[in-house]
Amino acid sequence: MADIREKTVAPKTLTPGGRLILLVIPLLLLGGLVAAFVVIGPRGIFPGEFPPVEDLSFGRVTLAPNEIKMVVTNGGPSPVTIAQILVDDAYWEHEVVPGRTVERLGSATITIPYPWVEGEPAAITIVTETGVTFTHEIAVATATPAVDMRFLITFAMLGIYIGVIPVALGMTWRPFLLTLSDRWIHFFMALTAGILIFIGVETFVEALENSHGLPTAFGSTGLVTVVALASFLVILLGSRRIRGIGASAGRSGLPVAYAVATGIGLHNLGEGLAVGAAYRLGEIALGAFLVIGFALHNTTEGVGIVSILGRKKTSLKHLIALGALAGVPTIFGAWTGAFFFSPLIATVFLAIAAGAIAEVVVDVMRVVRDDAVGGLMSTESLAGVVTGLAVMYLTGLLIAA
Repeated sequence: MADIREKTVAPKTLTPGGRLILLVIPLLLLGGLVAAFVVIGPRGIFPGEFPPVEDLSFGRVTLAPNEIKMVVTNGGPSPVTIAQILVDDAYWEHEVVPGRTVERLGSATITIPYPWVEGEPAAITIVTETGVTFTHEIAVATATPAVDMRFLITFAMLGIYIGVIPVALGMTWRPFLLTLSDRWIHFFMALTAGILIFIGVETFVEALENSHGLPTAFGSTGLVTVVALASFLVILLGSRRIRGIGASAGRSGLPVAYAVATGIGLHNLGEGLAVGAAYRLGEIALGAFLVIGFALHNTTEGVGIVSILGRKKTSLKHLIALGALAGVPTIFGAWTGAFFFSPLIATVFLAIAAGAIAEVVVDVMRVVRDDAVGGLMSTESLAGVVTGLAVMYLTGLLIAA
């Protein structure tokens, strides 16, 4: 009977040059395979006719008096030639720059001299040379604001109303928190974790939704996953160094609070981006009810920042810096959304925020584990996390998008 036992191969002793050769040979073979496929093409390897695969994605759309301008990106494997443009089912004259043929991952700007009507929808359809159509609908036609001082101030005030002021108001709870017992302090620390978990999941989902508007070649889900994971790892390395400095100074709560504020600030950057873009497109009603909804929703973020400080003595300048770090990015997000919005920018910003918040959750949970009696499984810890999730969900219901 044959011996069927597995045999092991003893490690071979090679020079560094020999190891390098063994490493490079598979890479060279792979490169040759890819080069052959690029030169010969799929038709040279696989027989038969292939239908054209075309993928045009709409990017930034701007409206000026009697003019619509839009950027399209080719995310397909082959060049795409734009043949016709329809506006509201009627063929319309247009200009394509730099040219009608858009190379793979290339972009073109289409300018349409069209007398759009304020407040009414408009549907734009691109017809390619092969007859494939791509449609983009402008839900509410309104002039794109120019970058001037008036609009800069307008969107700055928008960011202040929905980000800076609510976070600052939430941080004014710190004197109240200092009057509580240790068990309640730990409850609010865990509540911070619940708030961040909710924000992190919400941000990741928003990133995935935005990515669906990207060219297929960018790999929507893959792009979000890679960027979020890279953000998580980079901030993890940075926070370890900060924690070491903070611990040596006897201020272990402050570095984590800064990490929390950074995560919230990145989230608010994405939030401002979305709100600024929606306001520019006339898709949300910025009434008193909306402002109140954002204020209540984002006030909880300020509570989360000061909760993680516990009983650590903190100077006013640090409190101001924490509030600014969490709230001010909303202003820059609103500016970007209003004047420079694109699905790619939104996706990358939101993915970075999702990864950052995930790392901050790890930091906060570590603090709760170390400080609370019973650690993460204590009653106050579990109740705090659930309460944080519930508060964010309930206040989120007040935001009308």
